[in-house]
Amino acid sequence: MDKIQHKAIFVNGINMHVAESGEGPAVLFLHGFPELWYTWRHQMLFLSSRGYRAIAPDLRGYGDTDAPPSAASYTAFHIVGDLVALLDALGLDQIFLVGHDWGAVMAWYLCLLRPDRVKALVNMSVVYSPRNPRRKPLESLRAAFGDDYYMCRFQVPGEAEEEFARVDTTRLMKKFLTSRKPGPLCVPKHVGFGGSPNSPIVLPSWLTEEDVNYYASKFNQKGFTGGLNYYRALDLNWELTAPWTGSQIKVPVKFIVGDEDLTYTTPGVKEFIHGGGFKRVVPFLQELVVMEGVAHFLNEEKPEEINAHIYDFIQRF
Repeated sequence: MDKIQHKAIFVNGINMHVAESGEGPAVLFLHGFPELWYTWRHQMLFLSSRGYRAIAPDLRGYGDTDAPPSAASYTAFHIVGDLVALLDALGLDQIFLVGHDWGAVMAWYLCLLRPDRVKALVNMSVVYSPRNPRRKPLESLRAAFGDDYYMCRFQVPGEAEEEFARVDTTRLMKKFLTSRKPGPLCVPKHVGFGGSPNSPIVLPSWLTEEDVNYYASKFNQKGFTGGLNYYRALDLNWELTAPWTGSQIKVPVKFIVGDEDLTYTTPGVKEFIHGGGFKRVVPFLQELVVMEGVAHFLNEEKPEEINAHIYDFIQRF
């Protein structure tokens, strides 16, 4: 980890913490919830040892990057604006892009809004979801999965934060990172996000106490509001992206998902991926990988395999 350098860069009105390693063609890594630049540590060290420049920011609202309080400051346009400003500050015209979870969503948006800045994309867990012109996302999610669906539960400012605060942050991070429950994820209020405080959480071989403590220390400092605001901007994104209704993702793409990922096991997703819908909206989809026995945090759970998948794909360009 000594090979990874850290700095703060002023972008788009905020100070962004950026981790960086290596020299050569640039690869930009975008993390999800509840993660940090740290989720990409294995990939950064691997690619930087093979002639690439690995760049992993803490996205707006996370870790050592500024966290504006209002959910209205977390639209796709804000995040893509941060990323374009980051590329400009680093003097990069084009990058290879790698995303996971909310980082994958923002990677899709970066490719939709500024495809000129992306050579190729390796995206994980979350498929590109075309805008439904007839119904807002939260209305669709409530209709499909009910009010206990986690994205719906995250909507009221302060509510999920209060629930999280009742649980030790280290335990909460263990709960999030080790969850293998197939989707859709529904969490009734009487159960809560921490689950039973008496049930032990055994860490898998790929996750250490040191890893969990790093995440917990940053979320203890920053809180979870920034990360939750991405969910709270879902309908606002829908309103703002009306001009892009029907648009396709026009960059070369490799998509990777675990067959135990809640994003893959949510009703309708497999049909969309394998039934032709995904390829229609992402016409330059070149590779589709479904990893067996792998859950949501696949880049941490199977780092060597993910490293190879990324490397094999971006070498072609």
